[in-house]
Amino acid sequence: MKEMVINGVKVRPGQSLNIDIAIARLPTHTLIDLPVFIHRAKEDGPVVLISGGVHGDEINGVVAVKRMLEENMFTPVRGTIIYIPLVNVYGFLSNSRTFPDGRDLNRSFPGNNKGSLASQIAQIITTQIIPLIDYGIDIHTGGRMLANYPQIRVDFKDKVGLEIAKAFGSRFIIHSPHIDRSFRKEAYKSDKHILVYEGGESMRLDGHSIEEAIDGTRRLLVHLGICEGMVEPQESITIVESAWTRARVSGIFTPAVLPGDQVKRGQILAKISDPYGQVKVPVKSNANGYIVGLNNSPVVNAGDALIHIGKVKI
Repeated sequence: MKEMVINGVKVRPGQSLNIDIAIARLPTHTLIDLPVFIHRAKEDGPVVLISGGVHGDEINGVVAVKRMLEENMFTPVRGTIIYIPLVNVYGFLSNSRTFPDGRDLNRSFPGNNKGSLASQIAQIITTQIIPLIDYGIDIHTGGRMLANYPQIRVDFKDKVGLEIAKAFGSRFIIHSPHIDRSFRKEAYKSDKHILVYEGGESMRLDGHSIEEAIDGTRRLLVHLGICEGMVEPQESITIVESAWTRARVSGIFTPAVLPGDQVKRGQILAKISDPYGQVKVPVKSNANGYIVGLNNSPVVNAGDALIHIGKVKI
């Protein structure tokens, strides 16, 4: 069996260990650690990383991974599961997507141990975690007031990634090319395959998105032979292209559709009105497709992203 060492600690077959990787100190001199939880089976097999909180205000992922751990949902019969429930501790403490200096961890890879805080943590993940794994599920949400219907994002050029995305079985699989300096692209450069799961919005817990993240993880782990059990395969809708419909005017936004709905070109999706009842502007769909994301803000400005429509065919 291949040797597994994280932060100088050897993880032997059949062991479950919690390892704290020291990151830095807060201005108060409080030490910040990156807790990593490893569950390794006695039999060799694939290594899967399950991570949340790469963006500190995306709480659904933190809660989903936390539940997997606290309820001991997955016991590997072969291979290893590595859990990192909260990657961006700094952002979590400040209810922020980014680090105190405004840097985005998911645009800081491969990182530098003498760089910014985000760069230092990216370097830890690049050197300590990525070399060990074969696959990963990185759980995210939409932005502030922007809710994503449960979906997997994967670059369709990554055939292995597309295969495991289908095994995960989210309602939507969306083509999402690798982004420079992202966690997913850095892993792919080393022939590792990470799925980005999106569900719900930042700073708001969404039970449906959390359950879908857990159910999809279970399906994938069974598919890979890491865990045993019976799961029902889920058919996914493949989205080849997606785009946001934006507000043409400012006002009160009243949607007439829900995330996950199927829509047709020309269909009225919402209305924007002024506060005085004098103006009502319809928002129409510019394509046939599905609602994969929705703005939950009741007040919008011209140019704001309103409704994210995914197309099945271009």
